[in-house]
Amino acid sequence: MLLTTGQAADELGCAATTFRRLVQAGVLPGLSRRGNRVMVPLEVVQALRDRQLAPLHQLPVREIAVLRVDVAKPALEDDDRAWIGYAAHLSAADLLKSLRGWWRCDAASVAAGGVLPVTLSGYVVAVLTRLDTWDMEGGRHAFPGAVLAGHVTDLARPTTQLHATDAETREVAGLLLGTRLISHSGGAIAYACTS
Repeated sequence: MLLTTGQAADELGCAATTFRRLVQAGVLPGLSRRGNRVMVPLEVVQALRDRQLAPLHQLPVREIAVLRVDVAKPALEDDDRAWIGYAAHLSAADLLKSLRGWWRCDAASVAAGGVLPVTLSGYVVAVLTRLDTWDMEGGRHAFPGAVLAGHVTDLARPTTQLHATDAETREVAGLLLGTRLISHSGGAIAYACTS
């Protein structure tokens, strides 16, 4: 059975535009078209609906920052990166550059969490670590030493790519990638309690 993006969004209890971000980011398998409509397999929607919440209680801190991103778009006025945002087709190097800054945030609070889950439409699609150094420009912060611990290429199964070299970081990335992590904020950076 195939659903339209509107029907899929209704099934997940989210706005159609929120669901379309997942489609546009290329993280959903088995999509097809009927005219100008994108059709989504019911089992993909069910897998997203039944996805577990991120087990934040397993992290050794009281609070973590969460980076909420949009679908990757060309960074037209940026010299050090080609993209801003998330898309499954980006290489790990491009993805890291697209996610490590510039945001309005309390950089010390972001760094204190030790890990930065990156969410798209409420699902963890990437994890950044090594956030202990940052640059500031015009009230925005970037984390030039950040490392992409892992990212998702297929959110339905989920299928992940782990890039971290040490076992502890790989474990944390594996714990968070593909889970649901709902956060509320007026900006790109939100915070979530782990207890």
